[in-house]
Amino acid sequence: MSPGGDRWGREATTDSAEVSRGHSTGGEETAGKGQTSGERIDGSARDDGHDRSQPMEHGPAEERSAVNPTDASTERSHRPAPTKRDAQPARRADLWETTFSRDNVLRALRRVESNRGAPGVDGLLVTELRPWLRLHWKDIRHALDAGTYRPSPVRRVTIPKPDGGERELGVPTALDRLIQQAIAQALTPIFDPEFSPHSYGFRPGRSAHQAVKAARAFVVEGYTWVVDVDLERFFDRVQHDVLMARVARKVDDPRVLRLIRRYLDAGVMVSGVKQASVEGTPQGSPLSPLLANIMLDDLDRELERRGHRFVRYADDVRVHVQSERAGQRVLTGITEFLRRRLKLQVNKVKSSVRRAAQAVVLGFGFYRHRTGEIVIRLAPKALRRMRERVRALTGRSWRITMPERVARLNRFVAGWCAYFSLAETPSTFEEADQWLRRRLRQVRWKEWKQPRARARNLLALGIPRQTAHEWANSSVGHWRMAGSAPLTRALPNAHWVHLGLIGFSANWRRLRRA
Repeated sequence: MSPGGDRWGREATTDSAEVSRGHSTGGEETAGKGQTSGERIDGSARDDGHDRSQPMEHGPAEERSAVNPTDASTERSHRPAPTKRDAQPARRADLWETTFSRDNVLRALRRVESNRGAPGVDGLLVTELRPWLRLHWKDIRHALDAGTYRPSPVRRVTIPKPDGGERELGVPTALDRLIQQAIAQALTPIFDPEFSPHSYGFRPGRSAHQAVKAARAFVVEGYTWVVDVDLERFFDRVQHDVLMARVARKVDDPRVLRLIRRYLDAGVMVSGVKQASVEGTPQGSPLSPLLANIMLDDLDRELERRGHRFVRYADDVRVHVQSERAGQRVLTGITEFLRRRLKLQVNKVKSSVRRAAQAVVLGFGFYRHRTGEIVIRLAPKALRRMRERVRALTGRSWRITMPERVARLNRFVAGWCAYFSLAETPSTFEEADQWLRRRLRQVRWKEWKQPRARARNLLALGIPRQTAHEWANSSVGHWRMAGSAPLTRALPNAHWVHLGLIGFSANWRRLRRA
């Protein structure tokens, strides 16, 4: 039987280890429970002389936590003992000092500044962060070392999803973004070397393009059925105790663990009211992608143990099998594994088993060329989203100059092609160019407005007088006129090149050559 048809065995153990709320696991010492009932969140963060660290009323000695699970045998890794080449758990002093060393913090600051982003609940802009730190970093570092730093709640924002509905994001304050980025930079060398080679999302030296190429290789091998696993609201449903238990496998510094747990428990600010966060990791924070990979690494290892061909990009999981029946068994097994081991739910409506020609992976699809070669194509949804954006940029009622419109189009097209240039269908990009130029001709025709102005402009562009007057006084709609022969001759491809338009096809060919 093919690997895709393997039956999933029963799990030997389940995760029942618990981490005290607000505390961490993974160390060697134990102490009394921390007193967290008096924790306060102060929303002010401007340069107003207040200490952003929000110290507790009691000293750090009273905040010590149990750093081992209550029963160590219940939270047990199913992996073999690490060899000398494996990454070892980070030593306490080394990891804390590495995280908040000058070099690491400055590198994190540059990353936060380059990413820009909206302000959090305190209103502090990223551009204001560096001067603010010059005045307050000493106090912040002291609060971090003392264990009294309290992260601010994230600001809840919603963005529309391409397939309908809304996606909830959490926007941390600029300072918390800096600290989270510093933590992520320190933890990545510890966790990343042992992540599965089939995991491609948010990892150094790995990309979505590599994931798509790996998926194509599986199709070429004959694994032409795809199990598409959709995790239901993954970032909102992550159990904090389950996640912290996995972080503590390699991190035994209680200060780092405690700080990560506080970020998980920081809460969400919605319409000025703080809401507790009992589960989930906010999408939008620098630490969330790494925590997602740590959480789902157990799934990767189980799929590897069963010999499956798969690719995972963050919470996007695709398993390739050789038959539909094998795919259904794998989907059932994954669903049960995620529920029992990681306490995660699979969206049964959106999850599916289908042929590779019908499946979509990260905006791309596949089809078999008449030569037998498996070719990468654009997913229909990616093309629809591109057209929606171009329609907005070429709206007839949007009153901006044509050079400015072309400049904005160039920025969008360049960015879009930088990702989708992996597609091996040049005709798709050529057809997109034809449609784009017709959209621009429609805008130009609307700009000319009156018949007299239209006739004058057509004459200036070399259209015969009789034809110019006939079309200038035509009642044909703007879109039909944009595709007509006279306007196509009056505004040919060279006209748009002269205005600086760099279309889809030109960008695609340049990127493919590179």
